[in-house]
Amino acid sequence: MAEAADFQGMSPSPARRWLRRSGALLAGAPLLAGLLQLPFSTSASAVEKTSVAAATGSSTVDISVDSLSPSVPTDGDTITVSGSVTNNGRRAVTNAHVGLRVGPSLNSRSAIDSAEKRTGFQPGADPLEVGGKYVEKFSKLTAGVSEHFSISVPVKELDLSSDGVYQLGVSLTGRTAAQPWDQVLGIQRTFLPWQPNAADTKTKTTYLWPLISTVHLTAQTGSDAQQTPVFKNDDLAKEISPGGRLDQLLSLGSDLDVTWVLDPDLLASVDAMRDSYRIRGEDGTTSVGKNQAVAKAWLDKLEKTVQDKKVVALPFADPDLASLAHNGKDVTGSLSHLKDATDVAAGTVDTILHVKPSTDFAWPADGAVDPSIVKVATSAGADKVIARSDSLRETRGLTYTPSAARPIGGGTTAVVADARLSTAFQGDMTKAESSTLAVQEFLAQSLMINLQEPGKQRSIVVAPQRMPSASQAQTMAQALKELQDGNWSESQGLAAAAQAKPDPGATTKVFSAYPSSLRKQELPRSAFEDIQKTQSKLDNFQVILTDKSRVVTPFGRAIDRGMSTSWRGHASQAKTFREGVKSYLDDLTGLVRLIDKSDAKLSGRSATIPVTVQNNLVQGVNHLVLRLTSQQPTRLKIGNGPYYEQRIQVAGEHSQSVKFTTSTKANGPVKVSAQLYTQDGQAYGPPVTFEVKVTEITSTVMLVIGGGVLLLVLAGFRMYTQRKRAAARQAEQEPEDGPEAGRVNKDADGTVDTEDTEGSDNGPEGESGTESGADDPEHPSDPTPDTAPESADPSGTGERVDR
Repeated sequence: MAEAADFQGMSPSPARRWLRRSGALLAGAPLLAGLLQLPFSTSASAVEKTSVAAATGSSTVDISVDSLSPSVPTDGDTITVSGSVTNNGRRAVTNAHVGLRVGPSLNSRSAIDSAEKRTGFQPGADPLEVGGKYVEKFSKLTAGVSEHFSISVPVKELDLSSDGVYQLGVSLTGRTAAQPWDQVLGIQRTFLPWQPNAADTKTKTTYLWPLISTVHLTAQTGSDAQQTPVFKNDDLAKEISPGGRLDQLLSLGSDLDVTWVLDPDLLASVDAMRDSYRIRGEDGTTSVGKNQAVAKAWLDKLEKTVQDKKVVALPFADPDLASLAHNGKDVTGSLSHLKDATDVAAGTVDTILHVKPSTDFAWPADGAVDPSIVKVATSAGADKVIARSDSLRETRGLTYTPSAARPIGGGTTAVVADARLSTAFQGDMTKAESSTLAVQEFLAQSLMINLQEPGKQRSIVVAPQRMPSASQAQTMAQALKELQDGNWSESQGLAAAAQAKPDPGATTKVFSAYPSSLRKQELPRSAFEDIQKTQSKLDNFQVILTDKSRVVTPFGRAIDRGMSTSWRGHASQAKTFREGVKSYLDDLTGLVRLIDKSDAKLSGRSATIPVTVQNNLVQGVNHLVLRLTSQQPTRLKIGNGPYYEQRIQVAGEHSQSVKFTTSTKANGPVKVSAQLYTQDGQAYGPPVTFEVKVTEITSTVMLVIGGGVLLLVLAGFRMYTQRKRAAARQAEQEPEDGPEAGRVNKDADGTVDTEDTEGSDNGPEGESGTESGADDPEHPSDPTPDTAPESADPSGTGERVDR
């Protein structure tokens, strides 16, 4: 305000002088308070330093502490603090220097919290500068400009009198043109753990090291014998490639004493990449994956790392226990999916990594629990629930942090992770300052736990975020290495922490409150209803398959992935995934179907109707029943009733035509439907409906047709007998008259002459030797010919000629 009120070349008015004096009195109040807090032995120079620093509590200059080494000093060490200072003001800062302020020793975990939250310089609360030569000076710090600093000071100069956590402040003191006196223009605080000798009783610390990722595999597989897997994208290859998130987690964790927490789905997904695999594009097409060598190298390294180590396997795909408890437990079959995911977890890890994991731990999102979550978590066989202390809060007034294990009833143990330690690395750790401050605060909180009750053995569990970024993992590893090299903590596995003797004063009651922020991220009830519909269709489909494992296994695991905790905060992506699983299952079931039929016509009292079943799956199907149903059985019967069924078995990539016998009762159209059923009576696929037009032939028509047929038969029989009689007479005549008798001379014109070789009777006139002409009357004894005279003309088409 004073800077704004005074203008160059103008003398201050009485009113302004009164304001300045009032401001000086107000500024002196905290100075007096700071002086009263000083020991009586404080030197005059110290008082002077305090008065100078107390001029303002400005934060004109931003101070970034980018490194502090060593993080946990011991006797004889030299501490080096490096970073940068940036002038955020509008004027240059002159006669500036950066100095360190160490102390006082903090006496509780809440005191650490308070110091971390304070901003700006506070006389009395912030100690004096170490001063002397342990500063870095800047003659001028231009507005908007950053300058690097590095200060090294021997530990012996810091007056660290006893074991404890000390506040370490890095401040910049300087002057501005408007306020030309020394003042603290910026400060940054961190913590310095001091435990030079080994503690008599060390805290046992369990650190969970999670290898968990998002969902990568789809339900889709190839039709080949190997069932080539199809991935949503190639992001998993990026994570396990050198320098990727999962690769760094693996490399960093291999050098630490931690409990590995694995999602079996991650292992199964990487294992699927070791052989041929495909990647689905945004347009639905797939391309060949090419990162087999990366997948093999990562799994080989993981297998070597976890041998003889402590390994915990979560249920397959890390199902969201809170979502199940709050929104899914009342949906039929939802809890059975959790049981299936738990059952396959151990086998998956053992098959791929050849280690026997522990599967009796459940880990709800962020360790937040309520009674319903505990009930669901233990329904699949787990008897230990990893909670967090900000969910299972202490209510009995303990002055120290109790051990993690808590019996909460029903044979269930809550393993309560420390909230402060577990959330220490959730921020943006890409900045050096954020990483350095997080490491120092983590170490300070850990040491303070041990100092609360130095003689009381306690087991502390740290459960960080499920999927730390690469920078967060690096910071975690740095802090954990410092902790494991320190003098107040020793490592312990999760199973041992769960079996530790519970603290009798610790809270064992699980409260019903659940954070609203977490509840908003849960899967809705509709998600579990979608999953149940898909499972029902899968159950109906698998009963007809000859090789169920080709379908049940990939779809069962895909359903597990639909409930993954990794979907929190990604509701639309989760829905898209579930719809994709259902759509692909619909496509598969649609490969076994009835071929559409056109309308048919039936004439007569009975006929056969064929229906074709097509199987485009690569495997055979059986246990199917094909039912053909007449909608009007009084007009058309199928078999002996309104419908008839036949069992179906069709080889892979084949079709089968099934024939049904029908009988008619009356004329007219009849709707007929064909439907496939499983053997338990469930309809399979859509029905095929067609119309049959029945044309019944009446009795009168049948009599007419029958009479015509009879006449044809009789005519044929008559012709047959006539020919037979003629042939018999001819055969009788030849032996009596000799070979020349009765010889027939047939002229070219068809005239028949009969010649008698032995003479003839006289004619009426008594003349002898006279031939009978063709015009002579027939003799009564002459036989009548049974055939017409032959014609030389050709016969008609399709006409039968007897010769």
